[in-house]
Order: sequence, then C-alpha cells, then structure tokens
Amino acid sequence: MNETVNLNDLVQSRIGDFIASRESILSQVGSGLDPFAAFSRDFLSGGKRFRARFCYWGWQSVSEAPEHPAVSGSATLSDVISVASALEIFHAAALVHDDIIDNSDTRRGAPSAHRRFEQLHRQGTWAGNGDEYGRAAATLLGDLLLGWSDELLDEALDNCARPVARAARSEFNRMRTEVTAGQYLDILEERAWRSHDDDSQLGRAQQVLIYKSAKYSIESPLALGALLAGATEEQLSSLRSFGLPLGVAFQLRDDLLGVFGDATVTGKPSGDDLREGKRTVLIALTRAAIPASARRILDELLGDPELTGSQVSSLQATIRESGAVDQIEAMIDNNVERAIAALDPAPLSAQASAQLRELADAVTRRSH
Repeated sequence: MNETVNLNDLVQSRIGDFIASRESILSQVGSGLDPFAAFSRDFLSGGKRFRARFCYWGWQSVSEAPEHPAVSGSATLSDVISVASALEIFHAAALVHDDIIDNSDTRRGAPSAHRRFEQLHRQGTWAGNGDEYGRAAATLLGDLLLGWSDELLDEALDNCARPVARAARSEFNRMRTEVTAGQYLDILEERAWRSHDDDSQLGRAQQVLIYKSAKYSIESPLALGALLAGATEEQLSSLRSFGLPLGVAFQLRDDLLGVFGDATVTGKPSGDDLREGKRTVLIALTRAAIPASARRILDELLGDPELTGSQVSSLQATIRESGAVDQIEAMIDNNVERAIAALDPAPLSAQASAQLRELADAVTRRSH
C-alpha cells in the first residue's frame, strides 16, 4: 500500500462520505446550518494526517507481525480507515476549540472557525456582537465534530468482536480525557504560573506537553491501531515506548515553530506562541538560563497580544541567546533515539517498523 498517497485518499474519502451522511440530517433541521458542513469539509481537507497514519501503522505493525495469531473479530482495513478518520475529526474539533481558547485568527493560513462565523455575521449585517457570535458558533461546531468522531468510531467498532471493540473504545476515551485535561493545564499555566516556584516551571511545562499533545498525537493513535489488530501486551508496550518519546519530540518541534516558524509555511503568524503567552518547555529553559532583569522583561512581554514585530524579534533573540533552542534540539534528538531504540527488539512487522522510523523523521524534522 502506498501509504503517503492511498491512505490519505482513503481517509479523505471516508470523511467526505461521513460528512455527506450528516449533512442530510442538518439540512432537515434548517438551511442556516449549511456552514457547519461546509466549514467541516474545509477543516478536514488536506493536512498531514499524522494521527491517521500512526493509527494505520499501529494496526499494520501487529496484524502483519510474524507469528502473530489471528484474532477473531479484529478490525478490517475498512474499519481501521474509519477509526483513523474518527481521529482526524477529533483532531479538527480540538483545533476549533483550541483556536477559540487562544483567540487565534488563522489556521493553516486561512481564517479560524470562529473568524469565519464572525465574517458571516458581518456580511449578513446581523444583530449583536460579531465576535461573540463567532465564538459561540465555533464552540458548537467543535462540539458537533466531537460527536461526529464518536459516531464514526462506533460505526467501525460495531464490526469488531466485543473484546477488541472494548479495548479500542477504552483507549479512545482515555485519550479524549487526557487531551482535555492537558488543554486545561495549558491555560491554567498561562495564568497561574506566578503562584508556583520558578524551579517547578520546567516540570509543569513537560506535564502539559505530554498530556495536551504527546500522548494524543502519537502514542494513543498507535495504541488504538494496535488494539484493533488484537495486540499482545508486549506489542502494545513496545509501541507505547516508541510513541511517547516521539510525541514529546513532535511537540518540542511544534514549540520551536510556534516561536520561530515562517508564517508563509506554518500558516500562523510568526511568534504566535509568544503573543498567546504559552508557558512551554522552551520558555521554561529560557527563564532558567537568563538573568533576573531579562526574565522580568520576558515575563512582562510574554502573552501580550499586541506585541510588535520588533518586540517579537527581541524575544526570539533572548530565547536563542539563552541556549534554550540548542537544548530543545538536543532533547528532540534524544527522544527520537529513545523511540527508535524501542522498535529494535519489538515483535512487530518489519515493514511497519520501517514506516514508523520514516514517520519519526517526518514528524520531528518538519517546518510546519
């Protein structure tokens, strides 16, 4: 299977069919709901599909493993595509809500969901506040996408034997709880960081990174795919040992892009994380390395949505000169090495392991 082409096409097709089936329900409710389906299609078209890809190769790594016993009622390829598509819909819901929380204007170089609804309000010259309408409507869109991800997951699990379906559903539920909790810890840290000792900032930033992103981006999709194939405890443990450090490296790269990324490539303004006040591992390392006077300036500017270009450049220079960027790059390399090492003795398919190694490079060497 040509994973980079066919898997993306299969997932895109499944998502398109699913939205079309729900669009008929929306149309029965009222024509004013047309944007829900239209915006959903836009947000779910394209993208890197990392979660879908890790889910697929988690399934392949187990189902094609040498001497892996056939598991009655395990998932078929069609079922796996549906679960992978459910992960993509869940991710879209998380992004819609995340953009509302962070007050982000753009997503992948286009207006974020709440800004699109705000534009509808403005174009229609409707009553009330456009910003409030946009945030309220986008919140409901995110909720709808969350529900849709559950529906598509259930459609796939209905075709599996009860033990397989129960294990997969438990993993999905745990992922959903963890990422929501991690998101809350993220916004809590942005506002409550002064109430904690400076020495604990790094540990708290790492906790946010693991639960908001690392587990949900890579470890859980991998585990979900493996469980669909009836993975043994040894196989599941090996994939988690690969997935968690790789997820950490993935988010560390994302944190660097959030501060230094090229807006024309990332689709987000340069220095966006600085304006949002993200208390990331990168910021924790910077604060620990700079003198108190520079730390006060950083703390004063971080989280100011009106930061000028020159102020962003100044903060970027402070972060670079602190040595924090080099530390992050070293942490990325270390976590990738740990992840790859976990695959070497693992009782998994050789082809899938090779693909997972390629994915490890793709998610940590990216520019957007």
